Amino acid sequence: MFATPSEARAQARAPARIRTAERNPPAALRALPDDDVMYSALAARDAGFIGVFFVGVRTTGIFCRPGCPARVPLRKNCEFFPAASGAMQAGYRPCRRCKPLAQGEQWPAWATTLIDRLETAPEHPITAQHIRALGVDPATASRFFKSRLGSTLPALARARRLGLALGWIREGQGVSKAALRSGFRSESGFRKAVVELFGASPSDAARAGIEPIVARWLNTPMGPMLAAASERGVCMLEFVDRRALAVQLATLRRRLHRPIVPGSNTHIEHLERELAAYFNNPRHVFNVPLDSPGTEKQQEVWAALRRIPLGETRSYAQVAREVGRPTAVRAVARANGDNRIAIIIPCHRVIGSGGDLTGYAGGLWRKRRLLEHEGALPPLRASNDPAQRLHAHPGLFATTQE
Repeated sequence: MFATPSEARAQARAPARIRTAERNPPAALRALPDDDVMYSALAARDAGFIGVFFVGVRTTGIFCRPGCPARVPLRKNCEFFPAASGAMQAGYRPCRRCKPLAQGEQWPAWATTLIDRLETAPEHPITAQHIRALGVDPATASRFFKSRLGSTLPALARARRLGLALGWIREGQGVSKAALRSGFRSESGFRKAVVELFGASPSDAARAGIEPIVARWLNTPMGPMLAAASERGVCMLEFVDRRALAVQLATLRRRLHRPIVPGSNTHIEHLERELAAYFNNPRHVFNVPLDSPGTEKQQEVWAALRRIPLGETRSYAQVAREVGRPTAVRAVARANGDNRIAIIIPCHRVIGSGGDLTGYAGGLWRKRRLLEHEGALPPLRASNDPAQRLHAHPGLFATTQE
């Protein structure tokens, strides 16, 4: 997910709006992805890596966060750190443009303004004129929300209005009054929108208690994640830089027959607390309710994944035998890749038969770090050279952490 330079500048100015799952993770979790991955993210100004690493520029003596609008330094002049404290201890000073000491994952100020407007006055449409008044091109705003929440802003606003209207119908209001009150221009337009999204009439949808799925970004020591939940439980937890995130969101909407809107509920708050506990202590057992729709065979595989003990791994062939289909290794691998709830349904514990890590949608570096955190893999062995050790695990030498 790439941020334009103007978005990166806005992110640097914007106040942090995303609550963190853990601000002070164990030092062992503060290792880095591959240098090639980090430099590519730096060159692309990829804001999806904010919180994952910091870069010190040897020729200027400053350090930045991913997405900084300053000119991209040459590869040979870059030194990467997992924490700002490591960069400062190495003698770098914070950049004045991207302000790397600012806490938390940040959305541009214009994005949080639009989301606030959507929440506080959903019955009033957000027009292109409103967006331009914030100094943003409507096409840029559309791409921003599409990449992060899987929907454009008009679609999010429409879903929000539908949810409000259905709630009022449940409280006893008539369909026509609820439709007009929520900002729809006609009852017929409202009825059509409800049937398209929920496959039921407004009254039937309200009686069934159908509500939108809520989604919120969470910061973790492994980078920002998108959490989504229905009233039944958590239905998505994915790293935001996963390439197939938009596909997963579309699949979730189709499976549950509901829109996805920005917001939170008790399940996401429960998840946030449990993620913090897990990153502090890998022995933590997740008990947050899940709502993970899938085929019968997918459910069998996902259940098998949750039975893999902490600190152990299984091959795809072993999981296939576990579910009673020893020849269906490829089908098991597909179901593993279709998992939408990372960490809790631990697809990262499945490796190749030869012991190689194989693929992971969140990146192989994250898979290794999660397995190291859980004790299934030994930590990367440090070099005898203190400088190289610091480059591999700066957090181990930090007296303070971000």
